Amino acid sequence: MLGLDLGERRIGLAVSDPAGAIAFPVGALERKGLAADVAALCELIRERGVREVVVGLPLHMDGRAGTGAAAARRFAEALERACELPVAFVDERLTTVIAERTVREAPRGRGRGARPAKQQIDALAATLILRTYLEQPRGGRG
Repeated sequence: MLGLDLGERRIGLAVSDPAGAIAFPVGALERKGLAADVAALCELIRERGVREVVVGLPLHMDGRAGTGAAAARRFAEALERACELPVAFVDERLTTVIAERTVREAPRGRGRGARPAKQQIDALAATLILRTYLEQPRGGRG
């Protein structure tokens, strides 16, 4: 499976193991426009043998869908058509905040900068999205 955290500048990426039990961060894709982003993701999907995609759905804290949710749905529809794969959604509230906090609090070796790379945060947010999906009961997927 492939997990996506859709941002304005980057798309965080995470994949699962073949059994669909564990999620791993695999980086971030710099956004270049809908067509280019979808084409790059379809290539990644083919390379990794992905059978399902999970997209973070940005909701307001009260659960309402806003403009970000509508944009995520449009992106997912384009990806689903182009790659011919099912796309599921996961509530992504607070995933970026949790990812930022996790990266900041992680022990750092000498020589590393004080600020974490934004790509690392995006990939971790995608990992949290995919992990949330993987942890849902089987009947709740889809």
